Amino acid sequence: MRSTALATESRRGMVFVSLSGVLWGTIGIAAQAIYQQSDLGSLAVGFYRLALGVPLVALVCWFLVGRKIFLVRRRHYLQMCLIGAMLALYQVAYFSAIGYIGVTIATLVTLCIAPVMVSLASVIYFREALTRHTLGALTLAVLGTGLLVGTSSPAGQSTQLLSGLGLALLSASGYAVVALLGRSLAGACHPMHSTTVSFSVGALILLPFVLLESQSAAYPGAVWGLLFYLGLIPTALGYVLFFLGVNSIKASTASIITMLEPLVATLLAWLLFAERLGMLAMVGAVLLLTAIAVLYRGAGSVARVGG
Repeated sequence: MRSTALATESRRGMVFVSLSGVLWGTIGIAAQAIYQQSDLGSLAVGFYRLALGVPLVALVCWFLVGRKIFLVRRRHYLQMCLIGAMLALYQVAYFSAIGYIGVTIATLVTLCIAPVMVSLASVIYFREALTRHTLGALTLAVLGTGLLVGTSSPAGQSTQLLSGLGLALLSASGYAVVALLGRSLAGACHPMHSTTVSFSVGALILLPFVLLESQSAAYPGAVWGLLFYLGLIPTALGYVLFFLGVNSIKASTASIITMLEPLVATLLAWLLFAERLGMLAMVGAVLLLTAIAVLYRGAGSVARVGG
């Protein structure tokens, strides 16, 4: 009976994490659609994503954690605030990269490079062994990025491509720092607690910049619908589903399942925005995804990175 219950819980966990990966894969698509229908910039999109997601994650946090939030040490709250700052940075960088190089390349570079950065940083800061899997993943990631970017540059747009690539790598760096900080907080607080605080701090950091842009409230209803979708569904609901599911499956399994995110983003960009990859660029995309598979296969414990 116990084994049956565990199997059922594990299957439910895999479904929840799979759903979160699919939802995260729609983030770049929603941002691109917002750009096409309004003059909202990446700062505003990043702000609304976090700010609109805060009430739901805060409600779930209070339900799961309750008054234990007051028992967390001050230094851990400072770490959460730093996570919030990096959350704001990598989101704005990612949304900006989409404007330069499209959803497909921005998503693949950001999400596939970030775990490799986490693995390399773990060697330096946590003194983990530099394994052949890490080296292999790094090699594949570099080759994949080179093919993906080098064969996707239209004539005369190399500056735009380099700017987009730089922003995607900056976003990946932010992802990596968030993952490493979240890993250091794992035993100190519930992940929903850290998520609530970091979302709130990230939104507060972006708020002054958004106000300076003098945004207009007279955007079409479709734009506001996309903003609410971005904040409530892939952000708030996506994180809630991930944390509800991840406790009942292996970390490595969860990390591999979340590879659905770049795959879904790439497929939707192809279907909705006609973003096409040439043959060599497709080989580069496959190499990037293979790098993540190699990395997770060799990892005893994996720092998870979300959308």
